[in-house]
Amino acid sequence: MKRVSHNVKLFCGVFSALGAILAHAAAPYPNEATPKALDTGPLAQAANQLMSVTVALGLPDTAGAESLLKSLYSPGDPQFHKFLTAAQFVARFAPPDADVAQVIANLQKYGLTAEKTSATTLNVTGRPAAMERAFAVSLHSYAVPAHGNVPGYTFHAPSSHPTIPAEISASVVAVAGLDNQPHLRPHFRAAPQTARARPVKSGAPAATGNPPGLLTVSDFASLYDVTPLYSKGVSGSGRTLGILTFAALTPSDPFAYWSALGLTVDANRLHIVNVDGGPGAPSDASGSVETTLDVEQSGGIAPGAKIIVYQAPNTNQAFVDVLAVAVEANSAQSLSISWGFWEWYQNQENSPVTDPITGKTVGITQAFHELLVRAAIQGQTAFAASGDGGAYDINHDWPCFPVGAIPGATTTCSLTLSVDYPGSDPAMTAAGGTTLPGLQEYCLNAACTPPYYDVNIAHERVWGWDYLDGLCAVLGLTRYTCGIFPVGSGGGVSIIYSLPSYQVDLEGTRRSEPKQNWILDGVLTYSLPADFRGRNVPDVSFNADPDTGYVIYYTSDVSGFSIASFYGGTSFVAPQLNGVTALLGQYLDDSRIGFLNYPLYNLASRDQTRSNTGAPLHPIAYGDNWFYHGRNGYNPAAGLGTMDVANFAKALRQQENN
Repeated sequence: MKRVSHNVKLFCGVFSALGAILAHAAAPYPNEATPKALDTGPLAQAANQLMSVTVALGLPDTAGAESLLKSLYSPGDPQFHKFLTAAQFVARFAPPDADVAQVIANLQKYGLTAEKTSATTLNVTGRPAAMERAFAVSLHSYAVPAHGNVPGYTFHAPSSHPTIPAEISASVVAVAGLDNQPHLRPHFRAAPQTARARPVKSGAPAATGNPPGLLTVSDFASLYDVTPLYSKGVSGSGRTLGILTFAALTPSDPFAYWSALGLTVDANRLHIVNVDGGPGAPSDASGSVETTLDVEQSGGIAPGAKIIVYQAPNTNQAFVDVLAVAVEANSAQSLSISWGFWEWYQNQENSPVTDPITGKTVGITQAFHELLVRAAIQGQTAFAASGDGGAYDINHDWPCFPVGAIPGATTTCSLTLSVDYPGSDPAMTAAGGTTLPGLQEYCLNAACTPPYYDVNIAHERVWGWDYLDGLCAVLGLTRYTCGIFPVGSGGGVSIIYSLPSYQVDLEGTRRSEPKQNWILDGVLTYSLPADFRGRNVPDVSFNADPDTGYVIYYTSDVSGFSIASFYGGTSFVAPQLNGVTALLGQYLDDSRIGFLNYPLYNLASRDQTRSNTGAPLHPIAYGDNWFYHGRNGYNPAAGLGTMDVANFAKALRQQENN
């Protein structure tokens, strides 16, 4: 049976980039400069233990699945909201048993053992030498020394792109796990000590009970009009939230948070599912803050909902497996992930495979996309943080900057407009960020005594820390040394995914810019396509600026329990949308909401994004994310704007009844 590939458009990068990427191994923790990885030799010679990879099988009819997805979200279509169960999806779209058996039998010829773990994934185990023979690669071990807050670690990776055996090339879209380097980033941010506001109650928006920097989910409910749903008894009861994450949490932390806010929650609401053995013990270095805030925010907004935390190691293999497990189970009506990385890096580095017959390069991005399509067909809603690197995702997540920007930096690179994955996937709702209006006061001395540096934000604006340039100058710092660049709402234009149907003819979308070459340590590593009509991100936003941000109840493995303040990042917005979706589902008589982008952009096409009291969406017309500016209407910095939750619920009900 011939596969029909979906509309992912891939561009060829400079192939030598793979070696450069491995040399500059990505850190498992955000915003840490990383020393170069040391190649310690061939893995097959140094290790005889078994290793495992995930072989992702493609949907035989991706075009048919994409077509059904569109019908399911088109009001008036006979298929509207007639979501499939997991079993129905498998019967209609999964690879035939004969094709799966052929893949398993072929891998066995190389001495590998394959076991089916979901409708489209196989867990394949064997010795490194067998993996090398099967996928025509040379596996090497790499070591990264301890740096900053990150302990030293090792990983293995192929020195070239793997190739699918010709006999099964029509069935396989990705091999994940030949590279187990940790490189997904959690998208939370703390305000930098060099430019951190002090709590100013007089600067708080009228709707909140706490000053910016100390906000809770109760303040969120007031800011974004969730309270009318609570007054109707809507709490997310009967719903299940799914959190996809790559670090463990201390379960007592979210319960302490909810208790402090006086929320009534089920003591047994939290269920943890370890995927691929789990991520290990909670730790600062692994990013446990991320998992903690995801659970606190989503579960606090929907206190009546159950929560499943699908937690896995920070590896390519687990990135696919954690979504496959959540989608296969189909237990959670909504899912959120607050981890990601530059989309082009994901496509090139995350174990893409070469089909020797067609010559096409496919990989984890395609496997992940097809899982998201399945989720949407099953009525599952999926959210991802759009990233915290403003318009320059790669420079934030790597992190590296032009020569001379950071004194003593050993790695430099050009500034490159870029977006974060998986938020850039067209089957995902990408969560962007804003800054709340009001007075911010900044300390100019160690004692934090007057005079202060005042910043007055007149309107809710796109989150971009360029509004702190003046403060940094007063402190004698540049935007680089001050820690504010390029921090802001992740947004821009995908150069992997074409403009999806729901964004076609939408005023405010952009094409990719010219002359976007990523130069790493003086070497042209990628030349990105210009004028590409790509998927625009984000889709919708809430407050994400740490300086107008939130508190987290968190147990550090270094310093113990504390209530941390002035936290933000688009990683808050994704779980907030997750919790909001649970409320919406209960409000609509326990129905599944499914892929949210269709109703979001349907409202935009009907011009229901104006700033009035009855509007379900409010555009963000001010500010920027260092390149893209706010405007009345869609913009690739805050998307369609912020959601008025109560009004959005009414709009969804009206759509359901039409």
